[in-house]
Amino acid sequence: MKISGFILIPVSLLILLPGCKKENEKPPDPVTDIEGNIYKTIKAGSQIWMAENLKSTLLNDSTVIPLVTDPENWRGLSSPGYCWYNNDDQANRETYGALYNGYTVSTGKLCPSGWHVPAADDWQLLKEFLADSISGGGKLKESGTIHWTSPNNGATNLSGFTALPSGIRYFDGSFTAIQYYTGIWCSSLSGSDSEDFFGLYYKDASLTFGTAPKKDGLSVRCVKD
Repeated sequence: MKISGFILIPVSLLILLPGCKKENEKPPDPVTDIEGNIYKTIKAGSQIWMAENLKSTLLNDSTVIPLVTDPENWRGLSSPGYCWYNNDDQANRETYGALYNGYTVSTGKLCPSGWHVPAADDWQLLKEFLADSISGGGKLKESGTIHWTSPNNGATNLSGFTALPSGIRYFDGSFTAIQYYTGIWCSSLSGSDSEDFFGLYYKDASLTFGTAPKKDGLSVRCVKD
């Protein structure tokens, strides 16, 4: 399956754990970023994950992340930058969070103190918890079609992860796929100009893996250290 510049490879998931929340289990405490934004969290096996997309405009050392709206300026970036989908803060900030380029991820300072952008090993643990190669991604997606386009196949959100279709911003500065797709950065480098990511799509319940240019803008979910 290919979405424009993204090559997506279905990920095999190990059948180890049920991949869902226990009844009446109390969720872990929320986490607050350096700006004061508060995020719901979930427990997935031994891990604590954010249950919302990151929307901080500061690194955790208070460095300002440049907001880049102009397509030409976005194309020219080889340093950290972020945006809101379609450059529309009011419509998309609270629901979908920010889209960060891969250079922002590479700083290692994007998540709140005590948290980090998930590496490949973190995603592997989550995949093992989901325990299903066919519907594992569906356990991450918000169910229904309030945000996801119909049919949002396989979406159950049994994990509580509540993945939303936040879309992407390509290296050329164009926006696409809101309500259809989400790509979430992984901190493991696959090359000097590219970064690993995981993706979810409205038409199926699989969790997909791929690489994208660092100039692209994707969502971020943080995991606790």
